Amino acid sequence: MTYEELACLADLVKTWGRELGFQQVGITDTQLDTHEQHLDTWLSKEYHGEMGFMAKHGTKRTRPAELEPGTQRVISVRMDYLPPEVETTKILGQPNHAYVSRYALGRDYHKLMRKRLAQLAKKIEQEVGIFGYRAFVDSAPVMERALAQKSGLGWFGKNAMLLNPKAGSLFFLGELYTDLPLPIDPPFEQEHCGSCSACRTACPTGAIVDDKVVDSRRCISYLTIELHGAIPVEFRRAMGNRVYGCDDCQLVCPFTRFTRISREQDFAPRHDLDRASLISLFAWSEEEFLDKTAGSPIRRIGYERWLRNLAVGLGNAPWSEAVEAALWARRAYPSQLVREHVAWALEEQRLKRGARIATAVS
Repeated sequence: MTYEELACLADLVKTWGRELGFQQVGITDTQLDTHEQHLDTWLSKEYHGEMGFMAKHGTKRTRPAELEPGTQRVISVRMDYLPPEVETTKILGQPNHAYVSRYALGRDYHKLMRKRLAQLAKKIEQEVGIFGYRAFVDSAPVMERALAQKSGLGWFGKNAMLLNPKAGSLFFLGELYTDLPLPIDPPFEQEHCGSCSACRTACPTGAIVDDKVVDSRRCISYLTIELHGAIPVEFRRAMGNRVYGCDDCQLVCPFTRFTRISREQDFAPRHDLDRASLISLFAWSEEEFLDKTAGSPIRRIGYERWLRNLAVGLGNAPWSEAVEAALWARRAYPSQLVREHVAWALEEQRLKRGARIATAVS
């Protein structure tokens, strides 16, 4: 194909992408040398915690052609996910309710976006014939944020999230690796954070240890989703009612006010997860959990860690007989992991009950 034909195809790819529901599409090359150095430094400090997958693939993560031979370009896409009429911060101020990260309220985004990327690839194939490609949505060793920045979709905020000046950061990213030598877009070089450090200040556990550097071992998203064992006691009170993920560093960002509401029905909240009480979720049986999280990102943590997280949330809730009763109902649960967190939560409730009595007497 001539350069003119490839340039025309690149324009078509962006048009098709928008028609398929992606808010933005960019194209970049595969050079990630600087990002590879940053990743190596991050890994050397063990900021990845138990996420061994961040290191196990070696340079395949930072060298796309090693992961998918023949790759010359990466088509990077983003898709807004905040459903309409979903509060972003209100639940955080209601300690008897569970806060679930806003991206996880509906159906799992992986399948939806991979399907759309496959449809995009099909349109390209109809235009140029058989070509080499592979679609990714947070499903393989891919430097998705680095590729998105190089594609012009945004810049790295101080919380290490990708920020877009017209959309904030509440969006998903996906990639289509391809062997087509498409013209590339200019990277997003200008950073708009300036002296703002709202994200670092707001992080409940101090996980943002430097600009654009997150120590995952302190991050509530890591603690509630990636960590398999006990949540360190030092972070439990700071978790508040956050039982699956944490959005604080994104929600306080000034650019979040530009968030675009998603039109995707699959991202709409299921089973009232945007407003459910901690007690009601803690009462789910394992069968209910499996049924109600079918097709949801939450399913991946399993029932045991779900109860672990909720127990911490209940420990942080204001004292009430109902909260104590819910915890006592799980006091002898077969899982030692759950029992340990329930015991901690009951002690927290005992302390609050004692403080309440002391205040009433005085």
